[in-house]
Amino acid sequence: MTTNNAILLYLQILKKKMNKNIFFLLAFFLVNTNIYSQKGTIRGFVSDKNSGEPIMFCNVTIDGTSFGSQTDLNGMYNLSQIPSGDHKIVVTFVGYEKYTKNISINNGEILNLNIELNTSTVKIDEIEISADRLEMKTDVKAASIKITTQDLELVPTIGGEADLAQYMQIVPGVIFTGDQGGQLYIRGGSPVQNKVILDGMTIYSPFHSIGLFSVFDSDIIKATDVYTGGFSAEYGGRVSSIMDIKTKDGNKKRIQGKLSSNTFGSKLLLEGPLKRNSGASFIFSGKNSYLDKTSKLIYNYSMPYSYTDLYGKMTFSSNNGSKANFFGFNFQDNVNYQGISDLQWNSEGIGSDFLLIPGNSNVLIEGNIAYSKYHITLNEKSSPLRESSIAGGSMGFDFTSFQQNGKIKYGFDVYSFLTKFKTFNSANAIIEQDENTSEFSAYLNYQYNSDRFIFEPGFRLQKYNLETSPEPRVGIKYIVSDIFRIKLASGIYSQNIISTVSDRDVVNLFYGFLTSPSDLPLNEEGNEYKHKIQKARHIIIGGEYDINLKMDVQVEGYIKDFTQLTNINREMISNYDNEFIIERGLAKGIDFLLKYKNKKLYLWTVYSLAVIERLDEGNRYFPHFDRRHNVNFVSSYTFGNNNSWVADARWNLGSGFPFTQTQGYYENIPFNDGINTDYTSQNGELDVIYGELNQGRLPYYHRLDLSISKSFKFSQNTILEISASVTNAYNRENIFYFNRIEHERVNQLPMLSSGGLSFKF
Repeated sequence: MTTNNAILLYLQILKKKMNKNIFFLLAFFLVNTNIYSQKGTIRGFVSDKNSGEPIMFCNVTIDGTSFGSQTDLNGMYNLSQIPSGDHKIVVTFVGYEKYTKNISINNGEILNLNIELNTSTVKIDEIEISADRLEMKTDVKAASIKITTQDLELVPTIGGEADLAQYMQIVPGVIFTGDQGGQLYIRGGSPVQNKVILDGMTIYSPFHSIGLFSVFDSDIIKATDVYTGGFSAEYGGRVSSIMDIKTKDGNKKRIQGKLSSNTFGSKLLLEGPLKRNSGASFIFSGKNSYLDKTSKLIYNYSMPYSYTDLYGKMTFSSNNGSKANFFGFNFQDNVNYQGISDLQWNSEGIGSDFLLIPGNSNVLIEGNIAYSKYHITLNEKSSPLRESSIAGGSMGFDFTSFQQNGKIKYGFDVYSFLTKFKTFNSANAIIEQDENTSEFSAYLNYQYNSDRFIFEPGFRLQKYNLETSPEPRVGIKYIVSDIFRIKLASGIYSQNIISTVSDRDVVNLFYGFLTSPSDLPLNEEGNEYKHKIQKARHIIIGGEYDINLKMDVQVEGYIKDFTQLTNINREMISNYDNEFIIERGLAKGIDFLLKYKNKKLYLWTVYSLAVIERLDEGNRYFPHFDRRHNVNFVSSYTFGNNNSWVADARWNLGSGFPFTQTQGYYENIPFNDGINTDYTSQNGELDVIYGELNQGRLPYYHRLDLSISKSFKFSQNTILEISASVTNAYNRENIFYFNRIEHERVNQLPMLSSGGLSFKF
């Protein structure tokens, strides 16, 4: 498909979905991005010569000029508005040899130049600037953290395997409520308000029930962009945060892999070319846990958790950099307290995405289509079966037009899904919903870069079944000097999906989904609510300061105003009561991040101050994840011959979570015989008289994790690694919750030691 045809098809779809004014506004931008200057364009991909894997964030410049670019996640660079004539291309990146090439370009010419870099044998000196710092000078990056495979390895590993779940716990503004629960709360938003995307597919349950592990294999992750708020118009459908995970392509040059085993589980990774010199490759990863069996033998502590994670991907690439991916996944989780409860969930999906580089156009075309499904059941001895599922398909197209001083990105998404849900509240009143719904969205985002300013305005239109939500966004960065930058981001956000878990719940492994109901209860004044969906407004302001070439500090203040939140009515006692309640929420705080990195030592220090509130019809309360103070200190030290030893440490300190205090107890007598019940001899069950919601505070939480590893390198591609780790090294008894009926304190995980062995080939 030519670029013109793609744009025409895009406009036809938009015209049917959007009102006239917005359609013509967006059409104006679409048409204008297809009109080019007479100056030339140089573009292409930078990759590793040994593996064919794209190299992200390397510098591509034209010698002796101000023209330059950084490669993106696909390894692509684009230099626009280049004057005709002879030029010299220079490509540099840490750990690779410098690349130069003389080229000649004519007016109106689009020159495709793909580049392969050789790894460097020269020792890295002290003046290297990280790719992350270079990106901070070319992007707004407000409320944003980029995580690579190398970053994941800097946090203490569990059994020698790095994991995204462990790294997410040190991200500024992220609160982790328990070792046994696996849920993350990002700057005042609950888990359902965080959107997790894997290669364009929505992942509904990204973390296993034991909070130490995610469903993702860290070795297949190319990069993860975490937006804790204020994200651009490119993303939508959630009111709090975005986690966008991109997996790497398989090795295009040779078969390679990794086999590992530890006290928690085992893993197999395999990748390579489908056919030599074809540009086609595959990658496969499988993880399996046997923690439910080993915990009884090794730790004398029963942890009834087990899981299996499978992911596969095939990539087909052309000579000019265009490519298509086909992928699929299956994640399973099981928590079995024998004789008490059995919780199981399964998440699966298939999809495809593509990157199209038209030969005669400066517009980059990306697209994706995917289907994913999530199903969870909870079978408790004392309650009826609870179950929930969500299944749906999505399709989207993105267009990027590169400019000399920035880029214009625009696109649309279509998402349709079915939710089925059935549960019971504490009064055994049934709560049930079967709903088929769809969402359509279109966005336009413009980024302008000058010597001092990065300006990124955007607009997103979210059309739900219940209403249409116009959502302006903006991001600004002012480069005060070479070492100091100020940034700001703001926007309006919405979502249609809600969770079965309430912000009041402390422990709830049953995590189901449903759509926003059309029949909302009336507000305090007896009137209908203005919106049928959940809404929020964000504002972020911060600064970045480079102390020296090895150390930098970032400070961000934020406000998230959740103007409308929909939750299940946990106090519903009959079918005549409202099934849902409407709340407001406010999260405000400051995040402080200090980073230091040299050839051997890495330090990461985070302090977060936050206040999170919810307002239910005039009743103000603090949700159970309102942690006022949170500190993370991470260090990684490389030492020994050939830097074969690595020691990692992480210490976390957090103030106590809110909880509802107990005022007293009473005997709840069942009047099975009505007025004839003899209450003087009838025995009832002990019940609790609760105090005001979440007015108490649990003690402070703190935990130290340690790990050390030793690698043995037999050849360039053959490496054996032995590791040992300790979770909760000084065996701190951190409280999780209190069982009021049994009058029993339930603690988080005790000290857990682990060992692991991995073999790369």
